[in-house]
Amino acid sequence: MKSPQALTLIVALVFAIAVYFLAGSAFELSNISVAVVAFVCAFVAPLVGKANSVGQEAEANITTLYVGNLPYRANEAAVRELFSEYGQVQSVRLMKDKHTGKRRGFGFVEISSPDADKAITELNDSEFQQRTLKVREAKERPEKGAE
Repeated sequence: MKSPQALTLIVALVFAIAVYFLAGSAFELSNISVAVVAFVCAFVAPLVGKANSVGQEAEANITTLYVGNLPYRANEAAVRELFSEYGQVQSVRLMKDKHTGKRRGFGFVEISSPDADKAITELNDSEFQQRTLKVREAKERPEKGAE
């Protein structure tokens, strides 16, 4: 399979050619104007593709951790502060009961993958607000209806 950069370049060139022919016929611009538009498009498209691939790479470097036995009074900010000592925290979600809105005592922390193991090692079975935390890598949730 081709690399994402090569694929982006191919898409950019096809786009540039399409713009060249469409702009030339639709607007009856001079060949120089159309060539400039096509040239700019050929270099802008790979930049857009690169920005998207950077976002995907960042997403791939995130690990979701399950955090159990949380105190019911703990909030997202306190949990974020605790985990940020061990790495870059992307998000914190503390689960609540659908009917009462009260916290259920567990949640999920998205943390940079290189830091996840250290956070698990340091925080699993550690005390937080007078409760012993259970921290491990989260398991994928099975699809509803899947058996």
